[in-house]
Amino acid sequence: MSGPAEAKTAHRNVLIIGASRGLGEAIVETYVERGARVVATVRNDAPSPLRDFVDSTDGGVTIEQVDIAEPEQIDALRARLSGEVFDLLFVVAGLSLAPADAVGADIDVRDFDRMMETNVLGVMRAVERLQDLVDPGGTIAVMSSGQGSVSNNTTGGFDVYRATKAALNQMFRSYAARHADERRSLLLLAPGWVRTSLGGENAMLEIGESIPPLVDTIDAQRGTPGLRFLDRHGNDVPW
Repeated sequence: MSGPAEAKTAHRNVLIIGASRGLGEAIVETYVERGARVVATVRNDAPSPLRDFVDSTDGGVTIEQVDIAEPEQIDALRARLSGEVFDLLFVVAGLSLAPADAVGADIDVRDFDRMMETNVLGVMRAVERLQDLVDPGGTIAVMSSGQGSVSNNTTGGFDVYRATKAALNQMFRSYAARHADERRSLLLLAPGWVRTSLGGENAMLEIGESIPPLVDTIDAQRGTPGLRFLDRHGNDVPW
C-alpha cells in the first residue's frame, strides 16, 4: 500500500491508543487510506498486524509504545508528543478476561481488577493526560460498546465486560460535564459485535462492516461540541 493519499477525512492528524491489532489496527488503516497522518500505540514490542501494516506503507504511521495501565508510560508518551496537535484522540484499548457466561461472583478478582483498571481507569487516564494534545475544535473519542448500555441489557451475559463499559461511559460523562464549556466533540462509540480476538468467532460483523462506517460517524461529528454515545452508523445508543 502506498503512503497517505489526498485527505478524505475531517481528522488529518490522528492519535490512536491501542492499535496493535483488531479494531484499533483497522482504524489506523482506514485513516491512512483517507489521507490522515496517524500516531498509533502498541502495548509492547511484540510482532503485530499494525507493525506488518506499517512495513507495507510508505509513511503516514508512527508507532509509539504505551501500556495504559501504567500511568508513568502515559506521561512519557505525552512528553514524547509534546508540541504535536491532533485533530482526533481515539482511545481504543481494552480487554476481556471473563467468559461470556461468567457472573461477577465467579470471576477471579485479579482478572476483574485488571479489566476495570484497563477498560476504565486506564482509558480515562489516557484521555485526561493526553487531552491537551488535541485541537480545541477537535475530537476525543473512546471505544465503548453497546454492552455498556444499561437500559439495553435485557439478556445478561458478558456481565463483567458490560460492567467495565458502563463504568467507562459514566466516567466519560463526568469528564464531559467538567468540560462542558469546550468546543471539542466527545464520543463514546459502539462498533457492534465484531469478529476479533476480543469479540470472538460468533460475532455478527466482520471488521470491514464495522470500522469504515464508524470512521464516517467520527468524521461527521467533528465540530459538534459535547458528548454523544453513538453506534457505528451515528445512531444514539441508550444509556
